[in-house]
Amino acid sequence: MTAVDCLWANAAVAAGLMTLVWIISVLVRNASIIDIAWGPGFALIGWASCLLGDAATTTRWVLPVLSTAWGLRLGIYLASRNLGKPEDFRYQAMRDHHGTAFAWKSYYRVFLLQASIMWIVSFPLQMGIVYAGSGWTLWHVVGTAVWTIGLVFESIGDWQLARFKRDPENAGRVLDRGLWRYTRHPNYFGDFLVWWGIWIVAAAAPEARWTVVSPVIMSIFLMRVSGVPMLEAALVERKEGYATYIQQTNAFFPWWPRN
Repeated sequence: MTAVDCLWANAAVAAGLMTLVWIISVLVRNASIIDIAWGPGFALIGWASCLLGDAATTTRWVLPVLSTAWGLRLGIYLASRNLGKPEDFRYQAMRDHHGTAFAWKSYYRVFLLQASIMWIVSFPLQMGIVYAGSGWTLWHVVGTAVWTIGLVFESIGDWQLARFKRDPENAGRVLDRGLWRYTRHPNYFGDFLVWWGIWIVAAAAPEARWTVVSPVIMSIFLMRVSGVPMLEAALVERKEGYATYIQQTNAFFPWWPRN
């Protein structure tokens, strides 16, 4: 299978997955389940690329394994946090605005949009598998190391947040301890490293290096669009002391807090 064939096949995989998730969301009246499907979706694309490809090299399996470890961890974490809870405020606002038309509008404004973003962000995953070489290189070692740091950072940040929220005394308070003392979004920073690590692994193949556009886009989304800005706009209103936390703590890249 050619690289173009792989891209088209995975566009269908992403669209098919999100269509299925959309149908379930309509039945349960909760669009938030798309967040749970986000991580596993990349694992699905990784293995689809691997099964559709022709190469039988050892390094061909690296990217599917990395994407599966990251995707399943994220999916399980979000499922444990969100299942049984009310719909996310973003989707509630859309539902209130569009009324009975929300079901169809959410299909292309939320689910197919997410499928498109998933497909673009996964370019390194797809091309890295298609063009996988026959042996380990420094690219593989460095990329896997960056990915590992990102996964650990993201996992610890999520664990610290979950533990903080379990304590009723912390209701309405701001978490400013652990990794959250050095960055307001350790989970987003970890996600950032994961996707740059995947690109570095993919870049072991010169033919796949053009996919650097994907981690760049993901970084922009995390730092400037749907990540930090959107979340913090709500947190400033909902949490007392968050404005002070913003003044004292870096938004994204970890650094010592400012007094």
